[in-house]
Amino acid sequence: MLPSVSVGSFYIALVTALVLGLVNTLIRPLLVLITLPITILTLGLFTLVINGFLFWFVASFVEGFRVAGFWSAFWGAIVYSLISSVASWLLVPRPRKG
Repeated sequence: MLPSVSVGSFYIALVTALVLGLVNTLIRPLLVLITLPITILTLGLFTLVINGFLFWFVASFVEGFRVAGFWSAFWGAIVYSLISSVASWLLVPRPRKG
């Protein structure tokens, strides 16, 4: 979807998704906690910067996953979040009301 973000193969995409999931589970909460004052000041929008930074961070050590720069990582993280949200909405069953 973004020409400045590329993945070498399907296998690398799976590895990248796994590493990104681990980083989001382990490191992201700590970064959000550390940057809580600026996150509150920006009404939560600084979380997008954190997501972009972590996306860029994962690209720095996963071979075959390339991101051209921070802004590419920022937009890549937004696209990744949107796709994850839609997939979760479609695949995760929700309790019925009534």
